Amino acid sequence: MYFVTFLAKNLLRRRTRTLLTVIGLAVAVAAVVAMMAVGHNIESAVERAFDGRRVDLIVQQAGRSGGLNSDFGETFVHKARELPGVAAVAEGVVNLVDVTRASGTSDQVMIQGWRPDNFGYDDFTLKAGRKLAGGDRRKVMLGATLAGNLGKGVGETVVFGRDDPDDPSNRYEVVGVFDSPVIFEQGSAIVSIEDARALTGMRVTGFSVRVRRSPDVDHDAAVEDARKGIEALRDPADPTARLAAQRPESYINNLSHLKMLRAVSWLVSALGLVVGVIGMLNTMIMSVVERTQEIGILRAVGWPPARVIGMVLGESVLLGVMAAALGTAGAVGATYLLTRFPQVNGFIEPGVSPAVAARGFGLTVLIGLVGGLYPAVRAARLLPTEAIRHD
Repeated sequence: MYFVTFLAKNLLRRRTRTLLTVIGLAVAVAAVVAMMAVGHNIESAVERAFDGRRVDLIVQQAGRSGGLNSDFGETFVHKARELPGVAAVAEGVVNLVDVTRASGTSDQVMIQGWRPDNFGYDDFTLKAGRKLAGGDRRKVMLGATLAGNLGKGVGETVVFGRDDPDDPSNRYEVVGVFDSPVIFEQGSAIVSIEDARALTGMRVTGFSVRVRRSPDVDHDAAVEDARKGIEALRDPADPTARLAAQRPESYINNLSHLKMLRAVSWLVSALGLVVGVIGMLNTMIMSVVERTQEIGILRAVGWPPARVIGMVLGESVLLGVMAAALGTAGAVGATYLLTRFPQVNGFIEPGVSPAVAARGFGLTVLIGLVGGLYPAVRAARLLPTEAIRHD
């Protein structure tokens, strides 16, 4: 009989306790893995958005923690376009606004104000209608997810802000519904940049930069030159404003919302680790106490202390692996369930990546090792004669 088979049979002899232990630990693992998966999926979505559009630099107002509170004049955009080495600039106004439903309730959605030549349109797939054109006012394109949430299609009206029967300025006609490879755009609305300024009161919240590529030029050096040039720009009409230009990977690492999400993930992981270790410790201590005579017999027939430790730790790790498998499956289901809610389905992608699943398995194996260590050492110290006489 293989040693692993021996361990599995030991666990199956006490099926109810094994099942309850696995379920209890799986709940903690599912919470940890789901939280890590949400953060990982958001980061991956942002990375794919920048990679797919070949964005080299993200520019925002210096000293602002996130894109939604950045605000600067358009002079910076014009000057950035004139810098040597800059191939394209796509500016925008991004913020959250309320959408009033026909029932009178409101939901907060992300709007993006773009110009008709924004290179972000290049990877859109129109499902219905058309894209925004120059001169369009009070027209809106809806991402497919947002259109589904609002139940709106081409030709219908969306109300941003408060619906005032005497003031139609907040009513926007839907001219297009699109699919985007970027999850955030699927759940957002796109209006002209002039309309976005009227809705948010902001001038420009940021812009993306493509640096010209040439086989004769070191691209990283060209991007660094463009970064320094952009950060040296000044607006005479707003002398205190400064810009911060970041590579996409640096921008993602510094996003305050993602930092907060990572911190919450680590906190939940730490709590899950503590709860899991306590549960595993209780289960394995009970197991050792109930099997004192059995352990004494094993020691009497020649099992060394190290083999007894291996048996107890092996059982606790095996419990952890089963809980990890069940908990990861539960986390996958939880992320899919989460995306059924309209409030978040335009921002979160479902699923658990292999990297996150591996971290969940690693954490659970650690719980098994830590939770089983004390009972294992206690079992190995039992004297055969005393253990066999144990009631």
